[in-house]
Amino acid sequence: MKNVPSAVLPVLAAILISHFSDGSSAAKSDPNPAPWPHQFHSLLFVNYTGSLSLIDLWYDWTNGRNFNIIQDQLGKLLYDLEWNNGTVFRYTLDDDKEECSSSLIDVGILRPNWLDGATYLGQQFVDGFQCNVWQKVDFIWYYEDAVTKRPVHWVFYTGRSIHVMTFEVGAVLEDAKWQAPVYCFENKKVKDHPASDNNILDIGSNGILREFI
Repeated sequence: MKNVPSAVLPVLAAILISHFSDGSSAAKSDPNPAPWPHQFHSLLFVNYTGSLSLIDLWYDWTNGRNFNIIQDQLGKLLYDLEWNNGTVFRYTLDDDKEECSSSLIDVGILRPNWLDGATYLGQQFVDGFQCNVWQKVDFIWYYEDAVTKRPVHWVFYTGRSIHVMTFEVGAVLEDAKWQAPVYCFENKKVKDHPASDNNILDIGSNGILREFI
């Protein structure tokens, strides 16, 4: 084998250094949040300046629907049913008083990749988990388990804090449970709201995900 001319050695060294440096930089690039599964069931604990609630969340992108069953502390059980065409029903199933309201907004449910474009902030230990943290356009801070990629916690710009207690990928609520009661369609008064109307973004009896929209 012929000897490599000494003048070539610095060039080869520079190429090798550049190659491994680029590989190292790529390996250390910021992580991206995992897209949401197209169908999942989750139990959420919500704290909003001391007001507490539990939310039974059924996310079903496959069928274009999202269901929040909301138990405010010592309050009524509230149902918030959202469809991808922008239709929203909010109702109770109280035999003593039939209550239902409906709205039509110009956006549907959150897409599975709704966190695309979020800014990575690093890692933080939250709720007993080492989490990657992202911020999405000053609206939400999102915490994801660095190992399992499951959502752990998120905080809205309003201060509403969501803690993910369970996360069942692939779980689907039976179709019959997605039907709003008949009194939602009697003397129905649908109110149209633009997506920027913050009056309907308030949680409580409204949807847990809609605060971000």
